[in-house]
Amino acid sequence: MADLLLKNVRSAQGEGVDVLVRGGRILQIGPGLDADPGVNVEDGGGALLLPALIEGHTHLDKTTWGSAWYVNKVGPSLTDRIDNERNWRAATAHDAASHSHALALAFLRAGTTRIRTHVDVDTDAGLKHLEGVHATRQALAGRVEIQTVAFPQSGLLGRAGTAELLDQALAGGADVLGGLDPSAIDRDPVKSLDVLFGLADKHGKPVDIHLHEPGELGAFTLELILDRVQALDMKGKVVISHAFCLGALDAARLDGLLRRLALLDVALLTTAPASRPVPAVRACREAAVTLFGGNDGIRDTWTPYGSPDMLERAALIGLRNDLRRDDEIEWAFECVTRAAARACGFADYGLAPGARADLVLADASCIAQAVVQRTPRRLVVSSGVVVARNGEDAIA
Repeated sequence: MADLLLKNVRSAQGEGVDVLVRGGRILQIGPGLDADPGVNVEDGGGALLLPALIEGHTHLDKTTWGSAWYVNKVGPSLTDRIDNERNWRAATAHDAASHSHALALAFLRAGTTRIRTHVDVDTDAGLKHLEGVHATRQALAGRVEIQTVAFPQSGLLGRAGTAELLDQALAGGADVLGGLDPSAIDRDPVKSLDVLFGLADKHGKPVDIHLHEPGELGAFTLELILDRVQALDMKGKVVISHAFCLGALDAARLDGLLRRLALLDVALLTTAPASRPVPAVRACREAAVTLFGGNDGIRDTWTPYGSPDMLERAALIGLRNDLRRDDEIEWAFECVTRAAARACGFADYGLAPGARADLVLADASCIAQAVVQRTPRRLVVSSGVVVARNGEDAIA
């Protein structure tokens, strides 16, 4: 692995610095650094130095990225979308491997080097989609670190054999166990969560549960989840994705749930959609609850929206939460960087000696400008290797 000296860049504090990389890790950050002859030297041109971005929740296996436009005529309910997608994928032989590969590379060009992706596991497709994404993970190893979540998109209890497939998925290399609306979809939250957490405990895997359930129904389910986190001592190993219910509760009810989430170190994932109530960035920060960001689906049968640019997602989080000051916009940026690394367990992250050398250069004066203007990334470095320049691949 070639070493790298990145010269003439600016820190978020406005200081001119250089970055010396050795063995894929940051060795030193400071002004006026030198390197041995033969070390690759890159002039950053005074660009802003950022840690590489993190996608905390997407669905690489579902995307139509790189294919013809999908004409969306699906019904309005969650079950309409689930059934439509499953049928469409079967009818078109949609290939999770090629599409996830194309989208993962698009993420990389925009500065994202680590991705948590939920992958459908169901009794129609079995482990086919997971195997496709694992092929992408292997092909892009060293450039993009991909965590896979074995996700029962059609529900856990309604289709016999789903639990057994999730068991196989975890044994076969899935990193995380996913879940979906134990009350609204599975209709038996106690049994659903018993099965889900039983599998997680068996394999020693973390859990990431989609919780779309609104209001008091979602709060009830959330309490059941937290009971299991406490009983199994899974502090720091559980994420609640979406958690729309937390955007629609009275202050006293919300405060109690946020306190418990913080106590049990359960993180929240938000995509900050405009159409639904969402957990508030400010309230989560005040309660010391980790809140991080992700796109959810990107150009799939569910939605035509989404982008593999996590600075855009940070901007949407900021917009949805009315974050206007520069320091507040940095909170949104943290959702797609440090907070996402912590919640997903991506190790050795950040701009410090010893961290993995995953770096981004942006033509901006500060983090807030980088988030709002989102110019093409001047340089993307993954594990000490330059992988993209000005939005284009730098290696084959």
